Amino acid sequence: MSRPGRAMSVAALASLPVLPLGWFVGLQAHPPWIPAAYLGYFLVVIAVPGTMFWRRLTGGTGWFAVDAVLGTTFGLACEVLIYALGRWLDIPLAALVMPALALGLFLAVPSSTRSTKPTPWWSVAGVMVVAGIVAAWFVRVGSRVIPLDGPAALRPNSDSPFQLSLAAELTHHFPPQVPYVAGEPLAYHWMAYSHIASAHWITGIELDVLTQRVVPFAFLLLTTLGAAAVGMVLTGRAVAAPIAAGLTVLAGDLGPWGWTVTHTLYHDSPLSMGQMISTTQAFSTVLMLPLIAVTAQLLRRPPGQTRQQLAGLFLVAGILISVLSVSKATALPVYAAGLAAAWIYLTIKARRLNLRALVLGVTVAASYAFNFFVVLRGETNGMEFKPAGTYRSMLDGMVRGIDPSVPAGRSVLLIVTAAVVIGWLMPAVGALLIRRRLPRDPMVVMLLAGLIGAVAAASLLYQYSQAQVFFVRTAFIYGVLLATWGLASLERKQYLVVGPALAIGVAAISMGRAQTKTLIRDCQDTGCLDRIFSAPLIAALILTAAGIVVLGVSIRKRSLRLWAIITVSALLGLTVSPTVVSLRQFAFPPQTAYDSIAPGGIEAARFIRRQSGPDDLIATNIHCHAPTGPRCHTGSFWIPGYAERRVLVEGWSYTAKANDVHTSTEASYGPFWDQEKLKVNDEAFTAPTREVLDRLRTQYGVRWLLADDRVNPVPEELEKLAELRFQSGTVHVYQLYPPRVGGTGSTTP
Repeated sequence: MSRPGRAMSVAALASLPVLPLGWFVGLQAHPPWIPAAYLGYFLVVIAVPGTMFWRRLTGGTGWFAVDAVLGTTFGLACEVLIYALGRWLDIPLAALVMPALALGLFLAVPSSTRSTKPTPWWSVAGVMVVAGIVAAWFVRVGSRVIPLDGPAALRPNSDSPFQLSLAAELTHHFPPQVPYVAGEPLAYHWMAYSHIASAHWITGIELDVLTQRVVPFAFLLLTTLGAAAVGMVLTGRAVAAPIAAGLTVLAGDLGPWGWTVTHTLYHDSPLSMGQMISTTQAFSTVLMLPLIAVTAQLLRRPPGQTRQQLAGLFLVAGILISVLSVSKATALPVYAAGLAAAWIYLTIKARRLNLRALVLGVTVAASYAFNFFVVLRGETNGMEFKPAGTYRSMLDGMVRGIDPSVPAGRSVLLIVTAAVVIGWLMPAVGALLIRRRLPRDPMVVMLLAGLIGAVAAASLLYQYSQAQVFFVRTAFIYGVLLATWGLASLERKQYLVVGPALAIGVAAISMGRAQTKTLIRDCQDTGCLDRIFSAPLIAALILTAAGIVVLGVSIRKRSLRLWAIITVSALLGLTVSPTVVSLRQFAFPPQTAYDSIAPGGIEAARFIRRQSGPDDLIATNIHCHAPTGPRCHTGSFWIPGYAERRVLVEGWSYTAKANDVHTSTEASYGPFWDQEKLKVNDEAFTAPTREVLDRLRTQYGVRWLLADDRVNPVPEELEKLAELRFQSGTVHVYQLYPPRVGGTGSTTP
């Protein structure tokens, strides 16, 4: 290697400490052994083996840094598959075999890796700067979204305990069931929790810390690094890496209104509450990136590709597709839409069927069918065909609290629909600047079709909890890559106008949001609503147009491409992430006004965990998110999360049977489908008898009772029929006596 090459490598390496430093800074609220243990496990079990797998199977990309990032994300896919198999065989530490498998593959398969070229120091340094921003955001915002201790930890919404309960289920059981309704099959995408469970077994870190801190932070960093790596694969230019990383973190959608700053209905960037509280979405984004990269290597047909490399590429793609299918139900359809368009494009161009895209398509179809019929068991979870239902629901959420006599007219719905759709598609304007290096390159078509298909799916489908919006959240990275590709296609001198043009868009959208001065609830007529919704959007677009004209006229040597660069950059600036400008609001997210987790409940659940086996079953009188009230929101899931034991019946929201409805009210407040089981369960806490407790133990397998005094006072008879083992706050824990054989008496265990 020449001296300049060595100097570039040294400079690049000098910036790499930002990554581990940011990792420890981001998790500074925890004991140092926690980030150190996860980092060590991640490097030894996932990153190094995954990189070896990737380079041996795919032949590499030509940049070692890119291979290391994409290999690490591929290693995650391998780990969760191995863990699921190991958990089924009762070998929860199975992922520890990955280094040995990687070494075996390294020795058995001859190297076909391309000669590597150094990544410029400024490219690596730019990505590290963005990684530092992610770490700073996580310290300021992400680590505060879900409190882990103190009084605030007792007041989460229903999502974080739900995530924790599924992680606990995958820690001890496979195939998984609904942990808060024992015996109910888990018709949900659960692959992300396999990673959390594997990390828990290997590192010993508590599940709540992994689920709500360590793993989300790791996925944020991996998404940023992965986007940078794929940007280089698509463009062949090192400048794409910092651009892709920056857009992934700082770009979002067109959010022209002030209240969109804290509105989580928009897909936004990885720096958002939606990404923090949805482990499945974050995990699917991480896996989508190497899949896009390996798809590019397959469909572009680079010269010199051997049959061995082709087989390896299809194997890598097959693993990623199969894992992705069980990671997020909205992920594969977006990829499939893009792949179908690329196949049609290649077939028409070559005037013959493109077999590579066809094989990928068949793999996608088989994996999705397996997910739908085996994992999801054919359940739609309330998803239905309802055009424009997404935008009506968004508008309903925005005008909540307004006087019922002030209707939101059709004009308001059209404004909201136009703003949201344009905002979702805005990153696609980057495609106007793309200069492809390869003839008949299908990747632009694939990314553009995937993004458009996602917006179409979100526009035509509807689910009461807005699950259809996750189609667009999945496609966010497609838009980022299109914008990256366009900006990375510029000549060096042309970047001098990109910065000012981006600033025009950022300033315009910020000033547009500032136009929302009148509160929606203060409107007294529909015309007021029209002005509130249209004025910020119109102001932002007018300011952007004016800025484009002024900047363009101020440049002496103008050309059509220069005008396109200024316009595209300014429009991309309009998508600056609302999260970036709203740290104060996001740092203190709203919580419930009541303790949805019983005082002393976490300690009680962990007592049961220490004193019981993983197959022990708990019965409880807790079924509602709020302990008292006129209505029961059945979204209580925290007991199996902290106890790591299944519960006979706690809440029953977020199950396939509860979700098979048309409204959120039906899903969250509907009755339990097995009233006999619920009756026996509740009688143990309201009118306990020996017969009731014996039936709980023998028929249903219950070993423990967890009672919350806030729901109903514990009857004195219960202490005579079961052994009080623990008491904290408002919670009592009892262990059931085994029934006496041949009699009605009882014996102590």
